[in-house]
Amino acid sequence: MGKVQIIQTRSIIKRPETQQRTIKALGLGRINKTVEVELTPQIAGMIAKVNHLITVKEL
Repeated sequence: MGKVQIIQTRSIIKRPETQQRTIKALGLGRINKTVEVELTPQIAGMIAKVNHLITVKEL
């Protein structure tokens, strides 16, 4: 699996609790925070769940 860079682009204020927990589990929490993670099926599912709040770039 490859690595991806995930950038939080929108706020989690007034979002459902499950989306807030998913953002926290990805290691995000603030706008413009960036993390690099290995793209596994679990991470891909988390990305799909909150794709309207983040931007994803393949490395």
